[in-house]
Amino acid sequence: MNATHPFRDENGDKLREECGIFGTINAADAAALTALGLHALQHRGQEAAGITSYDGHEFYSRRGNGHVAENFSSQDAIGELPGFMAAGHVRYSTTGGAGLRNVQPLYADLASGGFAVAHNGNISNAQTLRSQLVSRGAIFQSTSDTEVIIHLVATSRYPTTMDRLIDALRMVEGAYSLIVMTPEGMIACRDPLGIRPLQMGRLGDAVVFASETVAFDVVGAEFIRSVEPGELVRVDFDGTVHSHHPFGKHAPRPCIFEHVYFSRPDSVFDGRSVYAARKAIGEQLAIESPVDADLVVAVPDSGVPAAIGYAQQSGIPFELGIIRSHYVGRTFIQPSDGARHAGVKRKHNANREIVAGKRIVLIDDSIVRGTTSMKIVDMMREAGAAEVHFRVASPPTAHSCFYGVDTPERSKLLAARMELEPMREFIKADSLAFISIDGLYRAVGQQARNKGCPQFCDACFTGDYPTSLTDLHRREEEAAQLTLPVNKVA
Repeated sequence: MNATHPFRDENGDKLREECGIFGTINAADAAALTALGLHALQHRGQEAAGITSYDGHEFYSRRGNGHVAENFSSQDAIGELPGFMAAGHVRYSTTGGAGLRNVQPLYADLASGGFAVAHNGNISNAQTLRSQLVSRGAIFQSTSDTEVIIHLVATSRYPTTMDRLIDALRMVEGAYSLIVMTPEGMIACRDPLGIRPLQMGRLGDAVVFASETVAFDVVGAEFIRSVEPGELVRVDFDGTVHSHHPFGKHAPRPCIFEHVYFSRPDSVFDGRSVYAARKAIGEQLAIESPVDADLVVAVPDSGVPAAIGYAQQSGIPFELGIIRSHYVGRTFIQPSDGARHAGVKRKHNANREIVAGKRIVLIDDSIVRGTTSMKIVDMMREAGAAEVHFRVASPPTAHSCFYGVDTPERSKLLAARMELEPMREFIKADSLAFISIDGLYRAVGQQARNKGCPQFCDACFTGDYPTSLTDLHRREEEAAQLTLPVNKVA
């Protein structure tokens, strides 16, 4: 279940990538390196952070709610995590909700020794597997779907840790990038479709893994390659790297929203600069949905590259018409109900001198519930904008994600409830347009979307889910049983 978080965007009106992971082996200061890598991935999860290390004899863990800097900035904190191998995790919560017991990496003592795992993604049959495991006597310590993987590994009858992990992963469906630590070394892997990202790099004798390449830039590592979909990379303590492909060949379906929003613009995803892709999205949006206007304004920060692309393609000047506060943290005290629009204005404020009297093209990465979009349009009008034309750098988000992204229930997604014109009326814009799905594909380097075998996971736009959704179908069947009419006996 998705949790509600008071420090998120107003009304949860933003898609959130749920996790970032980082791991290193054969590094002199593995925990310090991991903390630095996690800091670069902080945008992927701001609810909690954790690091587990290994010194050749023992595993050590430190986990806490809040940002990486709140938990791992002191020498004392890093001193609790000795060793030459470490893995870390930053998170928001989807499956399992909030709570320190769900903060990763999760650790267990198995018959073969310690086993720690950091997971980015979501197991879409976790509840079904959990029920089966509990019926056989398993005792869970968390409510995270990641713990299901640990129990499957623990109960596998294969002889080696690698084989037990492969056996476990054959039983799960959904999306996962994993960094696993054992007394034998580190294993990094992606699901067979590569829905969630995972990159591999090197820093001297150390091998490093991270959700995004920007983490390598920050720690000074060299990017080597992406971990391939369905690949398990095992790194031994002698530095040997082994590659395994136990799941056969599958057409990759990486999450296209990494290009649109999730990844930092200074990362490289799927072989393409994220910043360049977002500018290209803006250019394509300008081609598809031009408008006669005076200024292009981005909803910061995520809308900025697309807005620059839109401005360059259209010839309309780009200006900072909205200024973002970068000091809105988790502990912000909500203002009184009488402070109109404070939920948005504490984060964004109109640059009145720029927008007053102007026809504005407002660029954002997505519209989810629509409530924030409506308030930003209102804010532009209050600042004196003559017209506000809303352009969105992704297709309408009309479907929920079940692969590790925190989306509202489908009934709360604006595009699932309304056609384009009612959506425009709802957010009170003078015009509204989204990039087309084929336009998005062209912007990220494809000719068009292959309808028979899409090159990306784009289920949030199309409803074309690339895997089975066992738990969802099970809940739907149970709900249907509850609503069946009861035959009365006379």
